[in-house]
Amino acid sequence: MKPEELRKLDSYFKRTFNPNMAVRARPRKDDSAEVYIGDEFLGVLFRDDEDGDLSFNFSMAILDIDLDDH
Repeated sequence: MKPEELRKLDSYFKRTFNPNMAVRARPRKDDSAEVYIGDEFLGVLFRDDEDGDLSFNFSMAILDIDLDDH
C-alpha cells in the first residue's frame, strides 16, 4: 500500500474504533497492511482496486480459545 493510504487508514481505524490501533506496512507485501492494538496483532487489511473501484477489506481471525471467558 502507498504511504498516504496507510496514513489515511491508520487515522480511520484510530478515529472509528480505538485510538491505540495502528496500521503498519507488511514486509515484502504491497497489497496489504497489518492492524494492531498496541503490540497485539488483530488482522490484515487488503487493498482491492479491481473493477476501477478502490476499497479496503479487513480480515480478522478469532480463535475459539479467545472466546472463552477468563
